[in-house]
Amino acid sequence: MRLREPSIVGSILGTPILLALLCCGTVHAQQFNSDSWLSKPAGTVTIIPTFGQRNYMLMNTFSLVNKWEFTVAAFLYNDDSDPTTDDGYSSTFYGKYMFYQNKAKTGGAGVKFGTGLFPGQLNDQERAEDAFRSFWVNAPITIPFLDNKLPVDLMPGASVTYNYGDENITASSFTYSTRVAWYTVDPKQRFSFVGEVFGAAGKAPAPPEFKFGPRWEPNPYAVFALTYGDEFGPGRGAGFEFGVMLFTPPFACLGGCK
Repeated sequence: MRLREPSIVGSILGTPILLALLCCGTVHAQQFNSDSWLSKPAGTVTIIPTFGQRNYMLMNTFSLVNKWEFTVAAFLYNDDSDPTTDDGYSSTFYGKYMFYQNKAKTGGAGVKFGTGLFPGQLNDQERAEDAFRSFWVNAPITIPFLDNKLPVDLMPGASVTYNYGDENITASSFTYSTRVAWYTVDPKQRFSFVGEVFGAAGKAPAPPEFKFGPRWEPNPYAVFALTYGDEFGPGRGAGFEFGVMLFTPPFACLGGCK
């Protein structure tokens, strides 16, 4: 579905993004589909806006209790490269639980579950209609190599989508996402090159895509990334995206923060 006039949806989603920019400086988004094992300390709020050539995102994560995170995200698609129109939108809600962490706190495993898939796990025909028709689970696993200079994130998962396609079937899929970060330039590990591959296979497939680019972590409260993404095929990928993750000090705890 394409809207050929200024979109109300764009205005609605653009408002919180603009507010985030005004209160936090000139920022954009963290745009990787992959995730690590880590759940941030209880009370932390994370703001993750993204501006890109194919889609915009605003994601907020709340670490309300120890080892748990709860996330809400909205996606606005822009297939025609016209910023005054949109080509559909979707959203996702999910929870994450970190059930294992190694002694060095450089790797571990978690589980995520929610509704609404991410853009890279939806095909072009379904993504604008997907919100709350897909339910999914995945397991982010981080394995550190070379004294944590080469952490690898693996995120296998599965999804079920109701009323899928023209026949309105119940479609199940295997979702996958793998990310590698290479910390070799800066001995303090503030700068890295990151690459990932992700997609979905099954009755509700999405073509495999890749992203790569530099990531900068200047302090514990911000992570900047610039990436380029495309499909392994004739379709259009994410293109260029630029953004940041912003972390607050712990303050939003259920029952109070220690």
